[in-house]
Amino acid sequence: MNNNNVHLSLGGKNIRLIGTAHVSQESIDEVTSAIRENNPGMVCVELDKGRYDAITQPDNWERLNISKVLKEGKGFLLLANIALTSFQRRLGNELGVKPGQEMLAAISTANELNIPFSLCDREVQLTLRRAWARCGLWSKCKLLAALLSSAFAAEKLSAEEINDLKNSNELDGMMQEMANYLPAVKEVLIDERDRYLAVKIWQAAAKTDGITIAVIGAGHLRGIQTYLEQFAADTSSGGGDAVTDLTEIESIPSRSFLSRTAKWIIPVILITLLTIGFIRADFYESLEMLKTYVLLNGGFAALGAIIALGHPLAILVSFLGAPFTTLIPFIGVGILSGLVQAVFRKPRVCDAENLSSDVASLKGFYHNRISRVLLVFFLSSLGSSIATFVSGSVLVGFISRLFR
Repeated sequence: MNNNNVHLSLGGKNIRLIGTAHVSQESIDEVTSAIRENNPGMVCVELDKGRYDAITQPDNWERLNISKVLKEGKGFLLLANIALTSFQRRLGNELGVKPGQEMLAAISTANELNIPFSLCDREVQLTLRRAWARCGLWSKCKLLAALLSSAFAAEKLSAEEINDLKNSNELDGMMQEMANYLPAVKEVLIDERDRYLAVKIWQAAAKTDGITIAVIGAGHLRGIQTYLEQFAADTSSGGGDAVTDLTEIESIPSRSFLSRTAKWIIPVILITLLTIGFIRADFYESLEMLKTYVLLNGGFAALGAIIALGHPLAILVSFLGAPFTTLIPFIGVGILSGLVQAVFRKPRVCDAENLSSDVASLKGFYHNRISRVLLVFFLSSLGSSIATFVSGSVLVGFISRLFR
């Protein structure tokens, strides 16, 4: 038995963990053979409903309403999800095996043999939203940058890198890189998923008298094994229900009072600086201060929309809207510019149909009208955020001169 195949007998449960690579034909063959040979009572797979649907129903993108996504404040999350899709598709193209095929092979074999299966992973969207909740705006930008750089990396994988991928989990490898890049979200991206998968496997195993085969990414193997052994020990001591309770990691953490009020701090500071400037300066100095504030905030946001190759009206809305949205924490300029882009460059049916393939390259990302809307949203938001700190520094300098 190899190092990625572990058989556990814990608390009356018979569990076999098969650690796979999502881009390996060998993993597909191993999983299929293991299910046929062992005829388990349950097959668990490291998929959530969303990823399962994305693999089995590639036309899901056709039902995407980009305007609704922006209005609901989910633009950042959709962009992150698209980047993940792009990364997985690029790996599949280079390695000749589509990511997740060994999971589908496990499900297909289980169905063929009339064996029940369980989708045991936490929804990717929930994982991203929990990670999102741990991030400030700058960390959000870093997270998206890590996703996008992985998705659109131009260089081909070396033979050594391909071999490494075949002995690991491509999605988990990407998550690990992001966790290293953003230590604050490591627990969400890595540790919580190990625990979630372990709990779902443990609960599934409790429903069958036979062996339970769990098909998981190799990167999760040791973490899940550790949790399962802990569950068995805690159950024998009477504390099993507490350690297998997923309530806390299945919800979006409520924002603290400080985080809820933080979004008001910068607007209050800017309004205070502008007010002091108008009180202390003469009419012409006040106009100059206001002009500087508007040009900086509007200019940076418009520059972001220009880099995204946004519609002229989306660029104009970015310029005119940013000075106001900076002072209003309820809405960001990216939502306004993104909606205008969606109205005047309305996504076509072919954009929805081709989204998953278009986002595999930077050129395609710009070409597709859905992903272009997200670029306008993201880059104008980023430009406005940078401008907020720049204009704030300029205003502080202006006010300090008035008191000399």
